[in-house]
Amino acid sequence: MVPAHDVARSRDFYAGLLGLRVVFDSGWYAQLQAATDETVQLGLVARGHETIPRAHLSAPAGVLISVEVDDVDAVYARAGDLALPVALELRDEDFGQRHFMTVDPDGLLVDVITVIPYAPEVAGSGAVVTG
Repeated sequence: MVPAHDVARSRDFYAGLLGLRVVFDSGWYAQLQAATDETVQLGLVARGHETIPRAHLSAPAGVLISVEVDDVDAVYARAGDLALPVALELRDEDFGQRHFMTVDPDGLLVDVITVIPYAPEVAGSGAVVTG
């Protein structure tokens, strides 16, 4: 679950970026779900809501949410169409990711990833590669 200052704004951000559909929205809480896999869900709760323990009411800092998608290029194009901020341009990484980062309405980094083949030097580095 992701705390949000403005649940509707965050709901629209994640639904637009990731193509999620809203399956529940009470105003202070929204549940989003992937259209093709109902086990893929994201919950948003109003920061400061009474159901959040008092010790955890402050805004999170330094949080990075990673989301793996089938086609990061399509999501990157959608982010551009929606004029979302881009914190890291789309690029390939030697460690086996094609990704970009955007920023949600509360300042959380969202790393959108598609797994790609890793560079040969990574395999020889002693890194553990699974999958």
